[in-house]
Amino acid sequence: MDKLKFDEKGLIPAIIQDVNNNDVLMMAYMDRKALEMTIETGFTHFWSRSRKKYWKKGETSGNFQEVKEILYDCDEDTLLVRVIQHGSGACHTGERTCFYRILLQDKEE
Repeated sequence: MDKLKFDEKGLIPAIIQDVNNNDVLMMAYMDRKALEMTIETGFTHFWSRSRKKYWKKGETSGNFQEVKEILYDCDEDTLLVRVIQHGSGACHTGERTCFYRILLQDKEE
């Protein structure tokens, strides 16, 4: 964990990916404590920048994320957390993934 580069606020982006089908489910921020909680419990924990508190994914929705693998990128400043998504979805809107809106799509598809 000492290799990781947290930003000036002590945060690191965490991309959450479904281990079974590689869908990108969401992106949130962790600080050192949230990462430690994630490693210790085996479920994702994040730092909420808006609420200024820790939260365990699924604590209110029941849509928990069971951690299977945590990787970090070549710059050591982003995490990839591979999970089993329990429940209907990862997004607070009820969608399976937070990335359900299309900004650009190849018209030849």
